[in-house]
Formats: sequence, C-alpha cells, structure tokens
Amino acid sequence: MKTRSIRDTTFRKEEKEVEQMEFKKKILVIGSLNMDLVVETPHMPKAGETITGKSITNVLGGKGANQAYAAGKLGGNVGMIGAVGNDACGRALKQNLECVHVDTSGIEVLENEMSGQAFITVDDNGENAIIIIAGTNGMVTKEMIQKHIKKLKESDIIIMQMEIPVETVEYVKDLASKLGKLVIIDPAPAVSNLPDSFFQGVDYMKPNETELEILTGIKIQSQEQVTVGARNMLERGVKNVIVTLGSKGCLLVTEDGEEFFPAKKVRAVDTTAAGDSFTAAFALALSEGKNSREAIQFAQKVSAIAVTRKGAQTSIPTRAEADRG
Repeated sequence: MKTRSIRDTTFRKEEKEVEQMEFKKKILVIGSLNMDLVVETPHMPKAGETITGKSITNVLGGKGANQAYAAGKLGGNVGMIGAVGNDACGRALKQNLECVHVDTSGIEVLENEMSGQAFITVDDNGENAIIIIAGTNGMVTKEMIQKHIKKLKESDIIIMQMEIPVETVEYVKDLASKLGKLVIIDPAPAVSNLPDSFFQGVDYMKPNETELEILTGIKIQSQEQVTVGARNMLERGVKNVIVTLGSKGCLLVTEDGEEFFPAKKVRAVDTTAAGDSFTAAFALALSEGKNSREAIQFAQKVSAIAVTRKGAQTSIPTRAEADRG
C-alpha cells in the first residue's frame, strides 16, 4: 500500500493554490495608505473648549489600502503602488497588507516623511469631523509610477481612487489604457470641473450619488437624475458607470442601457468600508472572468457583510464568507 507523506500532501496543496492564483488576472491598486486616529466624544468641542473623550482607536485605512486589503483577503492576485513614511504607521500599513498576501514591493518607504493620517472625531449622534493629512500620499507622482512601470505592464486590472494627486491618476489611466489594461476608478474624494480627458479611456467609474453630482455638476435628487448624470459620464468617455446608492443598491449604466441592482437588506453597524469593499470585490470578480452583472452581484454580497461589522479593513469578509453570502 502506497502512503503519502505529510510533506507531499502539503506540496500538492500549495501547488494547487499557486495554479489557482495564476488563473486569476493580476490586480494592481494605485492609491493611498492612511493611519486613522478615531476619537469618540459626547459632542463636538466648540472653539476654545476642552472636553474629555470616551475612547481613542488607531485604525488602518486609506482607500487604496482598504481596496488592496479587501481584494487580497478575498483571494485575489493583488499588488499595490503607493507611499508611506519610515515610521510606525507606515510599517503597520505595509505589514497588514502582507498578511493577506498583497505584493507591497511597489509601496515606497520615504525617509523623513510622514505617512498619511486622518484625525476623526465622532460624537454620540454619529456625526463626525475629519482632518486629513495627505503626507506621503501626496508624493505618489508620475516619476514614482515610472519606477514601477513593470508592475503596471504585468497587471491586468488597475484600480485607482482620488486620495493621491489627480495628475497621477490621469497619467496612470492614460498609460494603462494604451497598454490595454482594464481601468477602474473610484472617484473619491470627488473633484469638480475635471476636463473631459480625465474620463476618456476609463472602463468602469464607480461614484456614489454625491460624487456623481460633484463630477458632473448635475443636481442629483431622483433616480432619473442619477441616470442623466451617469450618461453625462458616458458622453465624456467612460465606458461603464456604476452609481452606488447606499442601502438602496446600485445602478449600472452603459451604452446598451441600464440595470438597477437592489441591495440586500442588512442591519448596518458601520458603513466605512462599504464603498471600498464593493470596488475590491467587483475587480476581483472581473479578474476571475465574471461579467459586469455577476461582478456587481458578488460585490454587493461582500459589501453587505462588511457593513455589519465595525472598522474598515477589519470588516472585510473571507472568500468563504462571501461565497456563503
């Protein structure tokens, strides 16, 4: 009787995992990494007022890092380009991504610079006030992208947000489009009065209602106006627009028409990661060969789980949890 050693079994398991990883298209996230300092207080302090906070928490964040982490935790073949300082925050941000097998070799550690940070005050009513320090996120330049051009060429799907310089986002978009890559832009925080050239060549743009209004200048007060805003983006060069509508669901608008996807009803605890988990899961599904409709449905499942948990990266489900729905 032939026996199989533990070593042989382990090797075959690892070999299978490698095969599964190679089957998936490569996802490259280019964006921000932040350390968020969250302070809970009874009420917002007035000018000159000193109050006692209830708690203080350090939370790993940044839209780019959140999306890379989510795609990695869900089993994607993921890399990231960004920048952190040579400080405790930067080390923690990189290490956390590495825990879910994200390739962090494109995240530069800049000496004598501070990692991006956000200072968030949350009162008993859930209202918040936020101060963002861009730090090294503002140093993700065209020159930095050029240093890692090989990663861009070797990737299939490029995800970006707007927490790094807009000039860098447009530069990468143009370059990736010429190289035949699929480009996804999560336009947050939204910037008004962008030129039409910014939208040209984007495969998927995923604004929420507020971002759609800022990006297009169209007042969004109804479902019909959401469609008008999305079609404005199509006219300016975007190929597909996905407008997320919070707890209502999302709307996919293309040249062929539109389709509404109602959201799964859940008891939301924290919506911090709703958008980032959706973007990451959508990209992951596309990397596995799913079409737009299937990818949206998977993204909604992941986002619905994330909002039932506290935190950003800590709320992301595993692939097994997502598949169970």
